[in-house]
Formats: sequence, C-alpha cells, structure tokens
Amino acid sequence: MALIDKDKKYKWEYVNLGGSTRVKINSGEDLAHLDELDPKMWTVLSCPTTGLEIDEKSLKYMDWDADGKLRVNDIIIVSQWITSVLKDKDLILKGESSIDINKINTDDAKGSKLYKSAKQILENLGKDGSVISLADTADITAIFAKTRFNGDGVITEASSDDAIIKSTIAAAVAATGGTADRSGVQGVNAEQIETFYKNLNEYLSWVENAVEAPFGDKTESVIEAYNALDAKMKDFFMRSKLAAFSPESIASLDVQTSRINDISAANLATKNDEIATYPLTHITKNIDLDLNAAINPVWTKYFNIIKNTAIEPGKTMLSEDDWTAIAAKFAAYNSWKAAKIGANVEALGLDNIKNFINQDKKNELLELVTQDIALKEEAENIELVDKFLYVYRDFYKLVKNFVTLHDFYDKDKTVKAIFQSGTLIIDQRACKFCMKVSDTGKHSATAVKSGMYLVYCDCTTKTQSSKLQIVAAVTVGDIGELAVGKNGIYYDNNGLEWDAVITKIIDNPINISQSFWSPYRRMATAVENLINKSAADKDSKMMAKATENINAAPTKTAEDAKAAAATPPFDIAKFAGIFAAIGMAVGMIGTALASLFKGLFALNWWQIIMLFIGIILVISGPAMVMAWLKLRRRNIAPLLNANGWAVNAVAKISIPFGETLTDIAKYPKLKLQDPYAKKGMATWKKCCISILLIAVVAAALWIFNVLAPINQNLKSPLPKYNKENVEIVTDTIVGEELIQNETVNQ
Repeated sequence: MALIDKDKKYKWEYVNLGGSTRVKINSGEDLAHLDELDPKMWTVLSCPTTGLEIDEKSLKYMDWDADGKLRVNDIIIVSQWITSVLKDKDLILKGESSIDINKINTDDAKGSKLYKSAKQILENLGKDGSVISLADTADITAIFAKTRFNGDGVITEASSDDAIIKSTIAAAVAATGGTADRSGVQGVNAEQIETFYKNLNEYLSWVENAVEAPFGDKTESVIEAYNALDAKMKDFFMRSKLAAFSPESIASLDVQTSRINDISAANLATKNDEIATYPLTHITKNIDLDLNAAINPVWTKYFNIIKNTAIEPGKTMLSEDDWTAIAAKFAAYNSWKAAKIGANVEALGLDNIKNFINQDKKNELLELVTQDIALKEEAENIELVDKFLYVYRDFYKLVKNFVTLHDFYDKDKTVKAIFQSGTLIIDQRACKFCMKVSDTGKHSATAVKSGMYLVYCDCTTKTQSSKLQIVAAVTVGDIGELAVGKNGIYYDNNGLEWDAVITKIIDNPINISQSFWSPYRRMATAVENLINKSAADKDSKMMAKATENINAAPTKTAEDAKAAAATPPFDIAKFAGIFAAIGMAVGMIGTALASLFKGLFALNWWQIIMLFIGIILVISGPAMVMAWLKLRRRNIAPLLNANGWAVNAVAKISIPFGETLTDIAKYPKLKLQDPYAKKGMATWKKCCISILLIAVVAAALWIFNVLAPINQNLKSPLPKYNKENVEIVTDTIVGEELIQNETVNQ
C-alpha cells in the first residue's frame, strides 16, 4: 500500500520526550490530520499485533491490511475512519468502552450505516436508551437470537411459522449436518436445501428398484459369512487338489501336529489368530468338502451359517462349483446395495421421506434464504459496531505509544506503555520496566545494545500451562545477589502472579555508585580465582606425589635405603647464608616502609587526604566515567526492535528517569537488636584493647628505631638499635665459608 501523502499544512505542537523532539498528539483534530504528519517524525514505523498490553481484538481491527503488523498506513486509515464517524473527534481521547449513538456523525455515509446498525443492536437486545457498549456487542449470538433473518444465508426453524417448513428444516439439518446460524442455532443454507431434496428423491428411487434378498432376512448374515470364509474355502480346494495330485504330500498339506504341540501348553482361547491359519478341515484325496467333517473351530460359526442357510438340506458334499454358485445367488442383491444413493436421509424413515417429497417445500425454503441474504449488508454493519467500539476505546492509547511513546515517559507512573507487561520483584527491588519476549537468545543478541542492565526470566504459573519469558531492566541499586538461577515473583498487568527464575543477564552499569566499586569487585574476584587456582594446583600436585609415593613404596630396595643413608650432613654455613639473605630482604622491606611512612608524615593532614582521594580516583575514576557515559546513552529502542518493532527515533533513559523505573526497598531508621547476635565484651573494653594494641605497636616501632628516619626525636632508647650510618657491605658465601664484612662509621 502506498503511503498516504498530502500537503503538510497542519500546525503541530512538539514536546521533548526521551531526549528527542516529538510531535504532541493531544486532540481529536491531531488524530484527524495524522496523514499530514511526515513519517520521518513518527517514533515507531511498525509494531506486531501480538504481545502488547492492548486487547488483541482491537489490534486485529486496527490492522487494516491484516498482515500481522500495525504500520503507519494502518494508523492513518483507522484515524480517518474513526474521526469521520464522530461528531466530536475529542471523544476518542477519553478511551471509553461505550458511546451515545446520537454522537455518531450521520452526515457521513459510514457514520450513517454505523448509527443504524448500533440502533438495530439496541432494539434486538431490547435495551432502552441510546448508549451502546462493548458489553452489548460482546455476544454476537445474543444480538441475533431474537431475529428471524440476520443476513448470513442460513435459515433456522425460527425463520418461519409454518409447521411443515419447521419440520422440513429440522429434517434437513439432521440429514446434512446443517450450518451454524449467527444466532448460534443450527440451520441450513441454499446448498444444503438442494442436497437434502436431491437425497430424498435418490433414496426413494433406489428403494423402489430394490432387488429381492435371496435368503430372506438371513441374506445379510449369509453374505457376511461367505465373505469371511471365501479365502479359506479356496485354500481348502487348492490343498485338496494337490493332495489328489500327490497323495504322499497329504501329511504336509494337513495341519501339522507340531504346530499344535507348540501352543498346547498355553491358554488356547487366546490363540485364535494362530489356529485360524490352520486348514479349514482335514485334507484328504477327496477334492470336495465333506459337510459332516470336523471344521477348524475358529471358522465353525461362519461355516454353519452357510451350511444351514445357503446349502440344500440333505447335501453331504460341497464342490468348488457349489461354493461359487452361492455367491452368484446374491450377486445382484450386492450390486443393488452398492448402488445405494441418498443414504443421508435413510434415518428419516421411508414414510417421512415420501411425505417430504410430496409436500415439496423446497422453493419456499429457498425463498426464505433469499430474504435472509437480503439483510447481509445490515448484518455485517452490526459487526462493524463491535469493531468501532474497540477502536474507539483503544485507538488513542495506541497512537500515543506509536507516534510519541508518550505513555512510557508519562510522569504518572500508574500509566504504562503498551509494551510494559508487568513488575518483577527480585533482590529487594521492583523492576517496573518488563517486556514479554518470545526467544531469549534471539532477543538478547540485539538488546545488548540498549546499554541497560537486563535480566531475562522464565515465568510459570499453576493457572496456565504455557511458559512466559520476560526481560526486566534493573536501573537502581547494586548488582547485589542477582545471578542466573535466582528466583523472584512476576506480576503481570492483570495481577496474575508468576514464579520467575533468572535465565540470562546482560551486564551493564546500573548506576554510578555501583560502578565505583566495580574495579575492587573485579580485583577481589581475580584474587579469589588466583587463590582458588593456586590451592587447587597445589592440592593436585600433593595428591599426585602422595599417590606416587604410595605406589612406589612396595618396590623400594635396600640400595635405596643405602642411598638415603649416604645423604650429606646438615651444612650450617649454607643455611647461615640463606638466613642472612632473608634478613637483608626484611631490612629492605622495612626501609621501604620507613620511606613510605616518612613521606606520608612529611605531608600535611589535608595533603594526605588528597593523596588517598587521588589514589581512589585513579582506580575507580575510569569506571565511573565509563558508567556515566553508558547511563546517558541507555536506549529502549534495541529492546523494542528485538521484539519486532521498527523504532524510528532514539528513546533514551536518562539517569533521573531510570530511577523511576525501579523501586528499591527502603526501611525506616531504627535501632534494632538481633536476638541471635553473639554477646561479647562491652564496647568500651574493645576501645581500650584497641588503644593498648596501637600503643604496643608504636612502642615496638620506637624501640627498634623504625621511627627515627621519620623524626630524629623518635630515636630508639636502646643503644643496640640506635646506631648511625650503618652500612652493610656484603654477605658473601664462598664455598662452605661465610665471610661477613661490616664497616661501621661512628
């Protein structure tokens, strides 16, 4: 469909929503001029007709070309129709489900039809007044229940007062199955009426040309028995011919005793299928069947029917020709039965069939159908009233969310956009921006571009068998305990409660404060992983070594013991060198710490504070800046695009607006005692111990002359440690001797 385009002369008002300038739709006149709005200014170009928080019936009615998508052209066509059939276009803004039909514009041709149809509905329902509502059109069956004709081309018993016509319609419904009338009652259409009378005449003609049954009332049972035995009899005659041709093969052609022995221990009543495969009777050189011979018990019932009904009394032998002659007796009867036509009316009984043919109400029935079809347009207009009421109620809500996304940015948080499906309660927060998704994997691939922290959940409820998938945006608080597998509760817009479990998370900044701690959280995670890996490696090596030693223990020889005895004695000089090296390392660390403390104490108090702030900013600053940039770029367009929308403009979520999309639990400031808290020493005692420990550490640092480099007044009181200009030259291990040189300048 070509896009409707006109001279754009209408004066629009504009508003800033979601970081973009958008057209303001706040009057019926605005709706009437949507065809003049440049498509480039529409926030949305198309959206699906399913999965939205608007009645799907309304969406179906507004999908003018019925392609499963609401597009710009659909909205324009609906806007022109709905505004043209109303006297006051602003009524659409109210979103009401009822209307006084006197407010319909009868000067418009479509409005005039709509008015007449609405009035007809009220009359059919027996309602006083001129207000019609969705409740009135909800049951189309009730609207047509009291009408004789309703334009669907189907007539019922209520379509006539003639008793014969009523009974004929009932018979036609029974014979053809009928068609449901708009009133909900089964009736018949013109095609079924024609079929009914055709069947009546065909069946009567077939009955009048009946062939006499050759065996009277037992003919059907004889035919059934013959058909059941035919293959078995032909098998017998062939076996008998082979026995006459080759007498030595009689034993092979007859039933094998071994086969009977195989099943003799079982319950033979359950072995009919096996026994049925045995020959009909014993095989002899006689090619005819002895009618007095023992018959296979599975076939006895059918054989007796043939013997007692279709074979002349006193006959003792049955030849193959005799068997074929029996079939010839009922061949004509079978052909007549196979040619039966009009069987649909057989259940009515032959007398009733003759009466319906003699009464011949066919033309009168077809005339009633013609009268009913004459009201087709009026009846279809009655259905149009239902369409009008749905569009009248929901069109403005759709337009606000289609042209501007107005409801999403509305300051009244009780107003929700048509894509917001409910609220997720999880980790002490309520996420109010939730959307339904059909495929988590496919949706998340696009939604990652939104820059939002998203959790995908599978939702189930005992009242529905189907599973619901949603995505919720977390815009307040820290990550907390959010993780795949965490459970929560989801409430849809109808208040139905669902059990929700997180199946996937898209990690983006939630807020700036959360990003402040992210570097430390990552470092802690890295350290934890390193420790775990190191511990696991050492544990693995230890277990491997222990296993190796245990397995090698039985093979240890006396030579191994001698080798162990030959191990060199403890070398004290070597270990003295090691201890000296360790001492030197400790001294270097102490010197470094002393230099650090000296530098710190050389600063003023405010300089120390600035130093710590600078260190923190170096670590957390980049993460906070990146988070701030990402938070400013948060955009819901990728989320909607992933659901099949064609979003035509940026739809940003600013930091202040994002804080309205998630509520976090807030408790009053109270001093509450934990009844299960461990009772320890009093606070004043803890303070005293802490002060004492600090004093001990300070004294130790003073005594060991660690504080002297920082302040000359803090020299150690012990001469042993209070040495000046001490220079450690070298500690060298040469061979097995330790040479230590010290130069002391007092």
